[in-house]
Amino acid sequence: MRRPSGFVTLCLLFFASGVCGLTYQVLWLRLLALVFGVTVHAASTVLASFMAGLALGAVLAERVVRRGHPLRVFAALEAGIAVSALATPVLLALASQLYRPLSDAAPDSLALLTVARFVCSSAVLLLPTVLMGATLPVLSHAPIVRAASASRLGALYAVNTAGALSGALLTGYVLIGGLGIQRTFYLAATLNVLVAAGAWWLSGRDVVAEPVADAPAAAAPDTSDAVPAATVLIVMAVSGFAALALEIVWFRVLVQFLPATTYAFTTMLATVLGGIAGGSALAARHLATPRAWGATLAWVQGATSIVVLLSLAFLGATYAAGWRTSGLTQGAAAAILPASLLMGYAFPVAIALWRRTGRDGRDADRPVGVLYSANVLGGIAGAVVAGFVLLPWLGSRKALIALAALYLLTSLAMFLPRRRWGPGLVLVALFAGAARLVPDPFVVTLARRHGQGERIFWREEGVQTSVSIHTGAFHGWLMYLDGLHQASDGPDMVRLHRLIGHLPMVLHPNPARSLVVGLGGGATPGAVSQHDTRVQVVELSDSVRKGAEFFRHVNYDVLHKNNVTLRVDDGRNFLARTRDRFDVATADLIQPIHAGAGNLYSREYFTLVRDALAEGGLALQWIGHRPDSQYKLIMRTFLDVFPHTTLWFDGQLMVGSVTPLTISPALVDAKRARPETRLALDEVGLDSFETLTSWYVAGPDELRAFVGAGPLLTDDRPMVEYHRSLPAGDPPVDLAGVRGDVRAIIRP
Repeated sequence: MRRPSGFVTLCLLFFASGVCGLTYQVLWLRLLALVFGVTVHAASTVLASFMAGLALGAVLAERVVRRGHPLRVFAALEAGIAVSALATPVLLALASQLYRPLSDAAPDSLALLTVARFVCSSAVLLLPTVLMGATLPVLSHAPIVRAASASRLGALYAVNTAGALSGALLTGYVLIGGLGIQRTFYLAATLNVLVAAGAWWLSGRDVVAEPVADAPAAAAPDTSDAVPAATVLIVMAVSGFAALALEIVWFRVLVQFLPATTYAFTTMLATVLGGIAGGSALAARHLATPRAWGATLAWVQGATSIVVLLSLAFLGATYAAGWRTSGLTQGAAAAILPASLLMGYAFPVAIALWRRTGRDGRDADRPVGVLYSANVLGGIAGAVVAGFVLLPWLGSRKALIALAALYLLTSLAMFLPRRRWGPGLVLVALFAGAARLVPDPFVVTLARRHGQGERIFWREEGVQTSVSIHTGAFHGWLMYLDGLHQASDGPDMVRLHRLIGHLPMVLHPNPARSLVVGLGGGATPGAVSQHDTRVQVVELSDSVRKGAEFFRHVNYDVLHKNNVTLRVDDGRNFLARTRDRFDVATADLIQPIHAGAGNLYSREYFTLVRDALAEGGLALQWIGHRPDSQYKLIMRTFLDVFPHTTLWFDGQLMVGSVTPLTISPALVDAKRARPETRLALDEVGLDSFETLTSWYVAGPDELRAFVGAGPLLTDDRPMVEYHRSLPAGDPPVDLAGVRGDVRAIIRP
């Protein structure tokens, strides 16, 4: 076989294109979440609009490629991606202005909000994603690809996916934390332009065939194993559905085993992409040899169904064996890698079958974009159905089995019409045996990740998150969200959460309206509700609302109080849309290093909180005790928005205001004059003005001197969430020298 000149160069260019594509996807999903929220409904809608653009681009590619040399068309597509991607932040600002009045008009209508999100996100993403979706189908027409279309298309698919893997790792581990989102956009766009220039240069070269000394002879098509084109199309659509749905289920399962940091999720995404790239590369090599490819695809689909089941069984076994966190991350990657390899192997094989007419084995020259778009459209449906239907209705274990069964059905759909009963029966038997090995992830993680002697009393895998309520011989009630401890009815935990609610309510002279972001076990909003105020609680997950009912004995039955209103919504999104003004704003305890938490610790978020406050309003922010650089970043950012910040309760709580804070003995006496409030304050030990002043640590002048000059946390650069960008070996914060005189804020 002779290899056309320039194919290796084209692979390098398409690798770089894949780097850019995944980089943009990560950036877009993060930016769009700031406008539409991080609810599953919002994220699924944004993902659907992204993938719809890819599918549309794949379909339109056949018309586009007629307008010129395929490599020059590819160069134009890459240049267009660079320009349109750079424009997305500007378009996003315009889309947010359109979305807010639409969401205000129907804040409780999921259907209308979904339409509004889809329209607005499509307005931002449609052009660049359509251009991205057209790239592979356009390249399928290039002379240096068509010489051996199936194997070379498989190779291009493999290197593009490998580029996406590199883009995921670079963006997640280095670029967002180190450079920021805007600079990462510039970097990716520059790379797109270089790819465009390289493709244009390559199009002008004389593509003379080069001899390859050790290449095997050209493969003769196997005419005895043809698969109807409609069958291939359906198999790829179902595979796209199952693959995207499976990714969502895998990620929901993995948070039960691994820390919920952005790096854990990046590693898992990279593993999936790496497996797909490796499988595609292997298929591209195999396609050069004659083989019964219809039977091969059937076996690959059947094998995928079995290794999908074994992925959870393997993960459960490594966890039960007591692997450490780093080993668990590697074990999780090893668990999902085999299935990803098979998924990657299937697509190039499907291309080869798709482009053959059938019995005579000739190249049918069917548009690759049609097959690609069917796969992508299936993925859109899978992403939506997994989050909205499968996980809430079936739970992660049964959902994984159901998705594995879809792969088995596609395998049987190719075996049985040819009366190949033996392979079908073997696969069904293996599937049945493997399904019995699939553990319940909640049960597996209970004994080791959670406390000894605990048992799950109640759980729900809701649309937004998995919530479980535990109890045991040495504990009362405990709440876990996606496997992470969130609340308990232990005295120390309850006291801290109540103080987050009580402190700003005591410091404010007349808090008529109060906002609490995050419900958790309800101790924080419950404490706020014990004051003479109207309380608005915003909670992301309805499952958390149900779980909070188990803490009625420590949250003052907050969900049933007349002065409390609960809204299930994204807290930041609520602040961006609300026209209400609050005297006090506080939030449940949220760890800033968790994935997505950077959106709740940025300067932009604190500005939204400030803008939602009435004149003289107070904002409380838990900061906890953490590494020095993280602590100072959060405090410096909070101080930048609230210039008169004070620090309380051993340095764990910041109270922000835009005017100087003052307190007096009469203020505390007035609060305690109300019997309900006095009893609640006594329960946390706030029994006098002297106790309140003893909790004071420092004022704004001392805090500024402590944090010094330096960077701020922003939406563009969420350094605490991406904490690997911070100095290694960071020591714990030392507050020994941070002391202020409480008399500076006392007024008679």
